[in-house]
Amino acid sequence: MNILMLNYEFPPIGGGAGKVHLNMLREFSKRNDLSIDVLTSAPQPGNYIIDFSNNIKIHKVGVHKKNLHYWRRIEILEWIIKAGHYYRNLIEHKKYDLVHSFFGFPTGWFCYRSRNKLPYIISLRGSDVPGQNLRFIFEYKLLGIVFKVIWKEASALIACSEGLKQRALKFYSQVKIDVIPNGVDIEKFHSVPENMAKKSDIIRLVTVGRLSITKRVDILIDAVKILIEQGKKVKLLIVGGGFLKGSLEKLAAQKNPANSIEFKGIVDSEQMPQLYQNSDLYVSATMQEGMSNAMLEAMASGLPIITTQCEGIDELIKDNGIIVKQETADGIAKAILELVTNTGKLEAMSRAARKHSENFTWASVSQEYLKLYQKILS
Repeated sequence: MNILMLNYEFPPIGGGAGKVHLNMLREFSKRNDLSIDVLTSAPQPGNYIIDFSNNIKIHKVGVHKKNLHYWRRIEILEWIIKAGHYYRNLIEHKKYDLVHSFFGFPTGWFCYRSRNKLPYIISLRGSDVPGQNLRFIFEYKLLGIVFKVIWKEASALIACSEGLKQRALKFYSQVKIDVIPNGVDIEKFHSVPENMAKKSDIIRLVTVGRLSITKRVDILIDAVKILIEQGKKVKLLIVGGGFLKGSLEKLAAQKNPANSIEFKGIVDSEQMPQLYQNSDLYVSATMQEGMSNAMLEAMASGLPIITTQCEGIDELIKDNGIIVKQETADGIAKAILELVTNTGKLEAMSRAARKHSENFTWASVSQEYLKLYQKILS
């Protein structure tokens, strides 16, 4: 099979969707029955071709990127224009069997334009599905009809969680949507048995993600303040970058003068396993997710999860964490205390987290997509 993949976000640019794509390519690189071209972006102008493996090439179309983890509208428009031309050249000069687009827009637009030449599938990731993301309200209203047209013509629509599927169907109910979850590298991310029992009197918390409005990191900062006021020793590590980083740092300094909160910024992926292992709990106050890669990594590392209710959570949290129904700092603080004051429960959830993560492997994710490719082509 000759597959063309589209993703305007790919490491080092972007977040979760790029990670998913990268790990799928690592699995596909092991096969000799696949030939894959990936069209994506680069943070500086110019076109670049990288040999990812013997059977995979990465085609990068560069734009004037200001921030690796934040797309300005002008940058998206620049990429659409430049990558659209590159895409047309690819499909004119090479015979592909199908196109696999990560995100329904902007990449899905390319697929729609060539729908009479190539079948296409779309992996819905989260921000490309209208919902509570305040940053994209204007785009959702302006492009809503375009989204529906693109979805309708796709050979398959895939959501990464049941929650995202339901959000997508609420937006457009006249399509069929299947679910293929995200995965995690259970060898790279693993628990350390001696760390399952909490030995330190410091409550070590970690949260990972793009610092945006939907993540509601301010609630976590307030939760730490509540715990400190109750006489607890707390350390919260906030990993990730984003346009809210500066304002959140100021908020943390105002409410937690004891330096109980540390902003780690963007952390190299090779350092993340140790960071999780040095923590007791993974915490989140997110209002919207597709399926959290960070939560999967934390689970594989043996961390119980404390999170607010949102889509993509029900598949991940069973007996390995607490879903806080009351989306407040007080509710999160109470859940944290419930676990750290009950060593037996903490250890049991730690073991359950690791066990549950083993259901989400990149090998199984890639195999599900391969079956889908074969089904469409047959």
